[in-house]
Amino acid sequence: MTGNHTHANWSFPTTVRFGAGRISELAQSTRAAGMSRPLLVTDRGLADSAIVAEALSVLAADGLTAALFTGVDPNPTDLNLAAGIEAFTSGGHDGVVAMGGGSALDLGKLVAFMCRQTRPVWDFEDIGDWWTRADASVIAPIVAVPTTAGTGSEVGRAGVLTNSATQVKKIIFHPKVLPAIVICDPVLTVGMPVGITVGTGMDALIHCLEAYCTPSYHPLAQGIALEGMRLVIENLPKVHAQPDDIEARGHMMSAAAMGATAFQKGLGGIHALSHPVGARHHTHHGTTNAVVMPVVLAHNRSAIAERLAMAAAYIGLGQDYDAFVAHIMSMRAALGVPDTLTELGVKDPDIAALAKDALADPTAGANPVPLTLASVTTLYEQCL
Repeated sequence: MTGNHTHANWSFPTTVRFGAGRISELAQSTRAAGMSRPLLVTDRGLADSAIVAEALSVLAADGLTAALFTGVDPNPTDLNLAAGIEAFTSGGHDGVVAMGGGSALDLGKLVAFMCRQTRPVWDFEDIGDWWTRADASVIAPIVAVPTTAGTGSEVGRAGVLTNSATQVKKIIFHPKVLPAIVICDPVLTVGMPVGITVGTGMDALIHCLEAYCTPSYHPLAQGIALEGMRLVIENLPKVHAQPDDIEARGHMMSAAAMGATAFQKGLGGIHALSHPVGARHHTHHGTTNAVVMPVVLAHNRSAIAERLAMAAAYIGLGQDYDAFVAHIMSMRAALGVPDTLTELGVKDPDIAALAKDALADPTAGANPVPLTLASVTTLYEQCL
């Protein structure tokens, strides 16, 4: 990627239109995905933003009248989903344009998935072949437009949904939840608040890092994860220092998509610890990952030292595990990531409940060093 004018079209793992200014192709993409009456799903924070206004005007200029649904919590719930489905159905919509950060993308994808299903959403949790219970023929088309460079939800086949009754996050999966077309326009990420730039950027790093370290055999994902880590380590400090660096923003957007492509290999203890905290304490997902990362890396050291030494060599830090960890720790400090969950606003946590949820989280099983109730409890205590 050189300069501000690089455009690329990728078909991995879905159709991606990458480059500055490509939001102008939203109407064409929406029609190509098979929609004429899209529901634009975004989060409350973007409802009145210039980028959503631009998206609506691009659609309107092409004769596509989109309704706006903005009832998305930072950690979306089944209540948000029910409201989104009601908006979709009552408006007579035929597809979803999901625009925003990971929360809006996840909820938009799940609205399109669930709008005509007859079973409850929890029947499609990412367990075994539960996804085959769904009627694939009635899933509405999806176009995704990320405005952060973090979760990679735009190229994911799942959405994370919090059960409002139990306060537990569940991963809802179906192959057809993968958006048909993605517009990755790095210009849309320039206006992110600095804390969101850092939190989402660390999320991208940790998706790549955990996928790279998990022991399962998936060389395709392994290669993607390695380059994704390099892109974040080189470019997150740049966008932090200079928010309008479009080239660096583009590399971050690529790294986010790479993280979500790579994590089909698996995640691990960082996500297992982070998900229950986000569900119960409503913290930002990427920032929570960044806070718990050091204690999980230390816990996993025996199993990941050799592999991360190889990554260090690739990134230019010498073939040295300690140098790799020191580098991401100093980057984390320079970016202002809090050191503890307490600083993130987690007061009087019920550690026993968090540990139980962490161990049950589907990401826990892929951790390089097996997690136990005792070890997870200790890790949480070290984060407070």
